[in-house]
Amino acid sequence: MAKGPSYCVPFRRRREGKTDYKARRALITSGLPRVVTRCSLKHMTVQIIEAQPKGDRIIASANSQELRNFGWQTTCGNIPSAYLTGLLCGKRATERQVKRAVPDIGLHPPTRGSRVFSALKGVIDAGVVIPHSEDKLPNEKRVKGQHIADYAKTLATSNSEFYERGYASYLKNKVAPEKLPEYFLTAKEKIVNPQKKGDKKEKTMKKKGKRKGEK
Repeated sequence: MAKGPSYCVPFRRRREGKTDYKARRALITSGLPRVVTRCSLKHMTVQIIEAQPKGDRIIASANSQELRNFGWQTTCGNIPSAYLTGLLCGKRATERQVKRAVPDIGLHPPTRGSRVFSALKGVIDAGVVIPHSEDKLPNEKRVKGQHIADYAKTLATSNSEFYERGYASYLKNKVAPEKLPEYFLTAKEKIVNPQKKGDKKEKTMKKKGKRKGEK
């Protein structure tokens, strides 16, 4: 470490490699909420955050674990689940009158077609205007998980042992990886057009009425 009377010790989070303060300052001075995307190996978190003098305020948030409520019963750390998480967060943001935002991918490398940009595409498709480059976003086939389905079909015929081991998490939840695009479209439809509680009660009452009538 440098020494001397003119040396200024960097902030702790900068020394730890957790925060790029130069990039953060540019995001905050934009005056727009930030679309904060953070990834782990198994899950995704997408949040719309507004900077305030007393601290950041979370306007909308979504975690990939919430996708279980929309019929997504497979892994939550791939590109399709990242898109669905971003779509869910973006839908909640639009309900809170968020119209524009700026992307904040933190220290994630800006790799073209990666999960952070898949989540960003989900927020954009929900109706939030975000400055971006189309080249960075994954194409529709990758968003739907078609590349996963195609590879699963190849393994199923060429190496069944590796297929069962590589897609164990899918098979454990009784999800055929070859049909992942179909599961994706079903979950997306449930996020875009969620079933209201009143509709659920009405359907339940109808089912009960039919059963009583049949008896």
